[in-house]
Amino acid sequence: MKHSKIGSVMAGEVVSAGYGTPFKDVARLLSEHRISGLPVIDVDDKVIGVISETDLLVREAEAPAPYRPQPRFRMSWARPSARKSRAKATARTAGQLMSTPPVCVHAENTIAEGARRMAEHKVERLPVIDDEDRLVGIVTRRDLLQVFLRPDAEIRREVIAQVLVHTLWLAPQSIEVEVENGVVTLAGSLERRSEVPVAMHMTREIDGVVAVLDRLTYRVDDSHLRPTEQALRGVADDWLRKL
Repeated sequence: MKHSKIGSVMAGEVVSAGYGTPFKDVARLLSEHRISGLPVIDVDDKVIGVISETDLLVREAEAPAPYRPQPRFRMSWARPSARKSRAKATARTAGQLMSTPPVCVHAENTIAEGARRMAEHKVERLPVIDDEDRLVGIVTRRDLLQVFLRPDAEIRREVIAQVLVHTLWLAPQSIEVEVENGVVTLAGSLERRSEVPVAMHMTREIDGVVAVLDRLTYRVDDSHLRPTEQALRGVADDWLRKL
């Protein structure tokens, strides 16, 4: 099953900063290019950190106001998060302001992998790097959402080709495939019950599929057979044993 890669939707021209880029220049870059963050790179174009609008706001919020009396108790500053905020409050360069380690993806990662990484780390953009950690692009949430703009007809063709023909070795017209707004309906009769979860899972994995509706039946119930029995041998057996 071929999935869309990060490299197919990323932007190749990246606005970035060096370790020594002054704070005001970082703010200017974000404003001029209307972006919410940027990667920080070293002299070899390797990504060493990232800066977001939040980092800039933390810097301004934590900066001490003139004539403000110093707090009497400082125990809160002992927390790691508080120490980081305090350090950013006096940041004068991109290197002092950036967050590390940087969360990145490779161009060969799938869009699904990129989306999971964004969700896990609660970020809106990811630097794209090569095998030597050098910056080659940037990908945003909007870029990843392009996968759900695939036409229904294109999704249907891939379901038929990849799931029915390539995986289950069926004739293209053997199962009815309908797609509406990314929702795929599979209807018809398969030879064995064990092939139903294969068809459902493989269809869900196709880029652009929002949901899959199961209208499948089967001719033979092989759920009671053990994998060693001859009757279970077929096109889906190896795949099922990996589940």
